[in-house]
Amino acid sequence: GSGSFVVGTQEGAESQAGSDVAAETSPLDLQVMRGILEPDMVRLAIVNMAPRRIEELGKILSDMEDVQTDAGKFARLEDEFHRQLAAGTGNPLLIACYDLVIQARRQSFRAALNKRHLTPNRIRDFQRRYNSLFNAITARDIETASEFMKLQLVEEQKILLQSE
Repeated sequence: GSGSFVVGTQEGAESQAGSDVAAETSPLDLQVMRGILEPDMVRLAIVNMAPRRIEELGKILSDMEDVQTDAGKFARLEDEFHRQLAAGTGNPLLIACYDLVIQARRQSFRAALNKRHLTPNRIRDFQRRYNSLFNAITARDIETASEFMKLQLVEEQKILLQSE
């Protein structure tokens, strides 16, 4: 008899907390977290990915290969590629953790880095690398895919160090 009340949900609070963490994450913190997650994430994805998910990865890769100069678009597709890998693990906690990584990757420092360092030549180089990764995933070659993830992180760390 005292009226209607609107109450916020936990989901909204969790999303806000995730945004806060992403905003506070430094580029170095992000690279460290990616180094911990991505090599094992790709291992688990290869073991658990259904053929349909691999086809979806192929579609994202095809879209990535169409990008020639748009660094922002390439970065968004790269995020989507990694999100699809996380989803392919079938592990909801890992998926949620990687969504937080993507939120951190979308912070303003990354947009500035992309504009400065994701040149057409580097985009082409990354396209070749992602094609190799996709081939390893398709072949269910865990070691090659995991090694790709490590090498990609090293390359991105070099770019990060150039910007300092």
